[in-house]
Amino acid sequence: MNQSSEPFQENRDYIIKNLKHTTNAPAAEGAGLLGEIEGTLQGHRDGHGFLIPDDGSADIYLPAQETQAVMHGDRLRVRIVRMDKRGRPEGRVLEILERKKRPIIGRLLLESGVWLVAPEDRRMGQDILIPKNGIANATAGQVVAVELTEPPSLYSKPVGRVVEVLGEIDDPGMEIEIAVRKYDVPHRFSPETLAQSAKLPERLRAADLKHRIDLRDVALVTIDGEDARDFDDAVYCEPFKQGRGKKAFEGWRLLVAIADVSHYVKPGEPLDADAYERATSVYFPRRVIPMLPEKLSNGLCSLNPYEDRLSMVCDMLVSTDGEVTAYQFYPAVICSHARFTYTEVAAILGNTHGPEAAKRRELVPHLLHLHEVYRALLAERQRRGAVDFETTETQIVCDDNGRIEKIVPRVRNEAHRLIEEAMLAANVCSADFILGSKHPSLYRVHEGPTPEKRQTLQAYLRSLGIGMGLSEDPSPREFQQLAEATKDRADAQQIHQMLLRSMQQAIYTGTNSGHFGLAYPAYTHFTSPIRRYPDLLVHRVIKALLGNKRYTLDASKMNVPQAPKRPGRAAPPNPAEARNEGERWEVVGAHCSANERRADEASRDVEAWLKCRYMRDRLGEVFAGTVSAVTSFGLFVQLDELYVEGLVHITELGGEYFRFDEVRQELRGERTGIRYVTGARVQVQVSRVDLDGRRIDFRLVRDDEEARLLARTPAGRSPGKAAPKSAGRKRTPKTAVETLEDVRQADRDVKKSRKAVVASLHPVKAAQQAAKRAATKAAKKTAAKSTPRKRR
Repeated sequence: MNQSSEPFQENRDYIIKNLKHTTNAPAAEGAGLLGEIEGTLQGHRDGHGFLIPDDGSADIYLPAQETQAVMHGDRLRVRIVRMDKRGRPEGRVLEILERKKRPIIGRLLLESGVWLVAPEDRRMGQDILIPKNGIANATAGQVVAVELTEPPSLYSKPVGRVVEVLGEIDDPGMEIEIAVRKYDVPHRFSPETLAQSAKLPERLRAADLKHRIDLRDVALVTIDGEDARDFDDAVYCEPFKQGRGKKAFEGWRLLVAIADVSHYVKPGEPLDADAYERATSVYFPRRVIPMLPEKLSNGLCSLNPYEDRLSMVCDMLVSTDGEVTAYQFYPAVICSHARFTYTEVAAILGNTHGPEAAKRRELVPHLLHLHEVYRALLAERQRRGAVDFETTETQIVCDDNGRIEKIVPRVRNEAHRLIEEAMLAANVCSADFILGSKHPSLYRVHEGPTPEKRQTLQAYLRSLGIGMGLSEDPSPREFQQLAEATKDRADAQQIHQMLLRSMQQAIYTGTNSGHFGLAYPAYTHFTSPIRRYPDLLVHRVIKALLGNKRYTLDASKMNVPQAPKRPGRAAPPNPAEARNEGERWEVVGAHCSANERRADEASRDVEAWLKCRYMRDRLGEVFAGTVSAVTSFGLFVQLDELYVEGLVHITELGGEYFRFDEVRQELRGERTGIRYVTGARVQVQVSRVDLDGRRIDFRLVRDDEEARLLARTPAGRSPGKAAPKSAGRKRTPKTAVETLEDVRQADRDVKKSRKAVVASLHPVKAAQQAAKRAATKAAKKTAAKSTPRKRR
């Protein structure tokens, strides 16, 4: 569709006027003024949108009139027609290159005899008209999936037909059904995959044990959460000594056995195709969308206790200093001797003579050895300078209907950290093994802050008076030292959040750039092949290297859509243009990274819906909370008791103008000097819950703490201005009530002075208004006198 190819004569004057902005405009990376560029439309609930260019250049703003004939997800060609005051590009749609073909999820409504569907994804921007013969068996109010039969145009809305009825909005699990379709999460295995899965044996066969080391007599155990269903890692540790004199070694032998998924999922088969399409399992409260069919994820591949299982083992020697001095990989057959939970292991380590330890008496020594090697690995981690921030994770506990019963903090104990360090050691060994063999593979890369983010963080730290700075090329140790130096401050949580935000997001890529947060020169994922496709690929590479072979990516891996652009990064590789092995690995890495983010977005969407439903029953209630983030439009507050986050809009902060300080991450009142910063304690009332928008609104409640903030800056004195020196004795500080009364009196004085100015400039008009007010007042007085009083 070509809407216009004119040279935009009507904008000529504006374009010439703004030519000076083109040299500094972010869009100059891709196309300059009047240049044409292709990309994907990202809609906005307010009607406008942004084109995400394929070449990775800056996003292009599209006003509402330009998005009437297009929808979120369409691929477009646009022309940059102007720059706004801040030098940002604004575009006009020239052509619709491709319509996004997928069902749209929404609620079926009947308004004035017209059937329509209001999309669940507000970025769609338009309701979809449904003919009477296109509603299938759906009824008004139900959630449906719609297929477009007519796209939108400049003068008409899109038209569609119902292709699937999901059910009522309040049905248990409906929020998950909506999310998996809203974010295009594959949730049904192909018939070919199900057929292949059904043919797999129920138990190990003799042929499966060939060329494997038998470790079934080794006391490997699994340690997972109480709600875990698939067990993909088992661990074992024993003291180890070797040699004499200077060549003597003393430490531990640590075994990490990982489920051998690659034995069952072969390249080119239906199981592999579905696993690659999903790339990861998606976890929701009370439900999991697995990467592999249940027969594999919870059966053949899961390291269930007392059952023989195939595994890939990373066998390591760890010195007393926590250094992995040697390692080897080999295929094995194991039998898990126990299924532990984190809580159970933490209780045993805390009291080796307690009731938990008594139940597992024969395995307690092995757990103690695991704890010893963990302490050594942890000490080496600290010497390495890896970043380690303590954050509070939460767990949603649902009732039988799938609604939130409570939200509880997920406390990390010694058992969590023990397993984490063991998995990190195995992942590092796999990266070192592959890197040393010079074989292409997927690495887990986490880069440090960009120069822009580093400068922002520097300015923020200076504004707080923190003397410690960052070098031009900061190391993880510098971040960890900052975290340690500020952990006892009242605003420690705020500072640590800023440190985390300054780093880049971890991705999968075929080019090793190290892992900044963990301070590793090379790192990859090896330990979770049941739920992550990159781990499965790493297993295949290691197996190929053990057999002196080379693993080559299947050509079908390139049959995927181009991954979306990441903010601040170059565009990901185009699968159709991957010509060599290195580019193919980059395509696979971009695909896995994009699907990982998609899974996170879908999970957050479901959790947000559940929390909104949870808070809808608490409208009007008052809670204590902490400011978790500050923006130009308000404060995000997390409630202490419920672990739910909501927005206090800036209009709810009081009758004065608040200015947003991006460096300090604070809102400051211009008249009173009241400051709202991340980490501040506040009282809020639940004022509004928007289920469709996944939004909770709070209203600020004036409490004693805010009154003290008001008292810090008396009315009539600007923030930052020195207080007048007392000539005599020390004045008694005013109470909060007195200070508030001073503020009100100052407001009355301002209004009175304004009226005086108006009266001096317009005396006739002022006299008329005064006469009118006097007449109204007299009429009210007369009416009050004439009203008969009631007898008591």
